[in-house]
Amino acid sequence: MKKRWLLNLVLLCAVASLVAFLYLRPKENVQKAAEYELSNYKLAEFTAISVEPPTKAAVTFAKVDGFWRLTAPTKARADQNSVARILSIIAARSKEKVPVDSADTASLEKFGLTNPKLQLKLIRNDQSVARFIFGTNNPINDAQYVLFENAVYLIDNAYAEAATTQVIELIDKAPLKPTEKVVGFDLSRLEQWEETKLNVDLVEGKWKVSIPAAKPQQDELNEWLEFSWVKTAAKSVEFYTPDPKAKYPSLEVKLADGSKVHFDKLQESPDLLLARPDEGLIYNFQSDIGFTMLNPPINLPSN
Repeated sequence: MKKRWLLNLVLLCAVASLVAFLYLRPKENVQKAAEYELSNYKLAEFTAISVEPPTKAAVTFAKVDGFWRLTAPTKARADQNSVARILSIIAARSKEKVPVDSADTASLEKFGLTNPKLQLKLIRNDQSVARFIFGTNNPINDAQYVLFENAVYLIDNAYAEAATTQVIELIDKAPLKPTEKVVGFDLSRLEQWEETKLNVDLVEGKWKVSIPAAKPQQDELNEWLEFSWVKTAAKSVEFYTPDPKAKYPSLEVKLADGSKVHFDKLQESPDLLLARPDEGLIYNFQSDIGFTMLNPPINLPSN
C-alpha cells in the first residue's frame, strides 16, 4: 500500500514538473507570414475606371456629381456597390511579392502576363493611371497573379470576377436617381386609379391626396415613399427601346425641380415590369413589392 502511495506521489510530481516546464519555458517567436499591400491609394482619388478584357470592348465608368456612371459600352447609372467592389483591389493584400522588370518577357510569361486575361485601369484626379494586369491562376489555390507597378502579387480571383461582371449587372437597379427628390405621384393613368384620377403630393411637408374620401396617415405615406420607391431596388434590369405605337398604363413621379419621371407599366403579373424610357431600362420587381409601389396607403373607406 505504501509503495503504491509513493508511486502516485512520484507520478504527481512528474506531471507538475512537466506543466511547470511548459509554462515557464521561453516562448518561441511566432512569426506571421508577411503580407504585402498592393497600394496605398484611397477610393476618393479616382474619377474614372476602364476594365479591358483582351477580346471584348472596354467597360468604362466615370464619377459624375459624386456618383459612378457607366460610360461604355452603354451609358447608364452604375450600381455603386459593384463599382466599389472593382475599386477594392487597391486595398488587396498578398502573401507573395515578386519584383519584376517589365522588359523581362520570360519572367512575365511564367505568370501569364505577356497575354493577360484582363487589364484594369484606375484613373486618378490628376489623370495618372494605376494599372493592374491580371495573369494566370495558381493551380494550387486558384489565386491569380497580378502585375502592379514593378511587382507580381498573388491575390484572390474575386477581384477579377468583380471587374468582369456582365454589363447589365453593373447597372443601378434603383428606379430613381439618388439626386431625384420626390414630391408627388400621378397615378391617374393606372387601371385601378383611372376613375378616381389619383394624385398623391407632398405640400409643405404634408401628404395631400386628390380623393376627398381618403384619410391618409402621414407616417404611412412617408414609409411608403421611403421603402417602396427611394430605397427599393429591382431584382433585375434589362434594356428598353420604347415602341412609339404601343400604349401602356403609366405613372409619373413628380420631382422637386418641377420635372417628372415617366414610367410605362409593361406588366403587373407575375412580376411588375416598369419601363423608364428616358434611361432605356426595364425594372423587374417582385409582385408583392410591385403591388405596394403602385398602391399607396391612402386609407379609402371600404364600401
